[in-house]
Amino acid sequence: MLVLFFLFLFLFLLFLFGAGPASAHAALTATDPADGTVLPRAPRHLTLTFSESVGLRDDSFRVLGPDGHRVHTGEAESAGGRPGTVRVSLPGTDRLGKGTYTVAWRVVSADSHPVSGAFTFSVGAPSSTATPVDPGPAEDPLTGALHGTARYLAYLAGALLVGTAAFVAVCRPPDPGRLRPPAVTGWWTLLAATVALLMLRGPYEAGTGPAAAVDPGVLRDTLTTRPGALLLARLVLLGAVALLAARLPRPGGGTGRGVRAAGAALAVVLALTWAGAEHAAAGVQVPAALASAVLHLLATACWLGGLAALLTLLRRTPGGPTLPAAVVTRFSWLALTSVGVLTATGVYQSWRGLGSWTALTGTPYGRLLLAKGAAVMVLVAAAGVSRRWTARLTSAPEALPPSPSPSPSLSLLRRSVLVETVVAAGVLLITTVLTGTAPGRAEAEAARAVPVGAPQPASVTTIPFDIGTPGGRGTVQITLDPARSGDNAVQAVVFGPDGGLTAVPELRLSFSLPARDIGPIDARLTDRGGYWSTNSVTLPLPGTWTVRATVRVSEVDQTTGTGRARVTP
Repeated sequence: MLVLFFLFLFLFLLFLFGAGPASAHAALTATDPADGTVLPRAPRHLTLTFSESVGLRDDSFRVLGPDGHRVHTGEAESAGGRPGTVRVSLPGTDRLGKGTYTVAWRVVSADSHPVSGAFTFSVGAPSSTATPVDPGPAEDPLTGALHGTARYLAYLAGALLVGTAAFVAVCRPPDPGRLRPPAVTGWWTLLAATVALLMLRGPYEAGTGPAAAVDPGVLRDTLTTRPGALLLARLVLLGAVALLAARLPRPGGGTGRGVRAAGAALAVVLALTWAGAEHAAAGVQVPAALASAVLHLLATACWLGGLAALLTLLRRTPGGPTLPAAVVTRFSWLALTSVGVLTATGVYQSWRGLGSWTALTGTPYGRLLLAKGAAVMVLVAAAGVSRRWTARLTSAPEALPPSPSPSPSLSLLRRSVLVETVVAAGVLLITTVLTGTAPGRAEAEAARAVPVGAPQPASVTTIPFDIGTPGGRGTVQITLDPARSGDNAVQAVVFGPDGGLTAVPELRLSFSLPARDIGPIDARLTDRGGYWSTNSVTLPLPGTWTVRATVRVSEVDQTTGTGRARVTP
């Protein structure tokens, strides 16, 4: 019944907080061509820039032509080694006809969550009827539920396995063999949950049903991704844990230093298989975040798994051995240390994930943090009660009285530990949903990014030029997108004296901010075959920037003009 209760609670929290766009943690910040752009000629490449590095799938990008048929593209790859920037090559410009093209994309965020979207561009002129924008399949509900359940069971089993081992090593119970069943249960559950996660990873990323989990090709592709490699590493580590378990102490024996050191190392690396595939792997201060996440997971395991181990030893076993009060005292200090580590790492992770005070109440991530904080306070209160009964027991007898006649203090201690265990499992449940919810900082970045399909907030500057020769007049139209401080995309088109598009052998642009003595910053434009562009010009400060355009129309004729572009914060 308890398992069913937590499963129902997990699905409820997943429905309440984890569904919908919040599960997508990387934001699309720019595209080249920009969404809705009408180009004089077809581009050679498509370039997409995200707020963080992303993982690519074989079908990450689909380009649909005006007739609705798929256009053959090259393999997606990182652009210029810049994290979060992806480039896809298109067929030759003579092979893309006029009309509107739809680009549907689906990638995997650095924290292992899939994100998708779509945008359009037109060649020559927009189509009278365009292919409907299709960002790809949404998350399959059954796959999502199975994947989320397996994640929770993996957290729970990992805490039980590591916490039981920590209890044996630190608290030194006289009969550690009684703790073998919970340790074995944790090992087998973690093994099954990890295998399920590995098989469901492909369908989860693709947004398809769980039937695809048995496809060998899907599994093979999963193993080439970072989340898949981490899950495979976890399976290997579980094999190492099984080998180490053969050296676990027998009744009356001790645990050697080598075994304890090996167990501690395995616990740290196991924790990394979680931390390396979740929020800590993306965003700001990644090395510190990974270290904090590992400490947080280990402290959670020592507390929760230790509670389960203590509860096992406190169960009534008529005629069984007594439990020395020193064992309970040692666990009390282990739990207190774990609370300190959880508090310190939890505050850091909350700051890193939220980004602002308003996100605490204005985002699902912040509200889940509040719910977790309230549950932790209940857990600490229950732990305080347990410490009080522990103090009473340790101040009188040398050992806790054996069953079947436990003292009132022992009965109350057993009940308070049971309450702690149940509440701690609930805290771990909220944590599981929290790791699948977009952090407040990521939502803020996504909000600052222009939504796909929305008008682009670009700055357009027109600079006239006159070479002084017949037909040597015209204008340069420069589009700065999104015209905010930071990285911007630049597109420039040259118009002749008749107002039509004209090709020139060279066009150079630079940006200066005289008020702050910044510049000139060379835009380094690339000839795209009818227009000039670059995907990234960094304008570090807001203000009115001076745009300087040099147009060369022949081997010897060129001229320079200036204009103004407003850049917002």
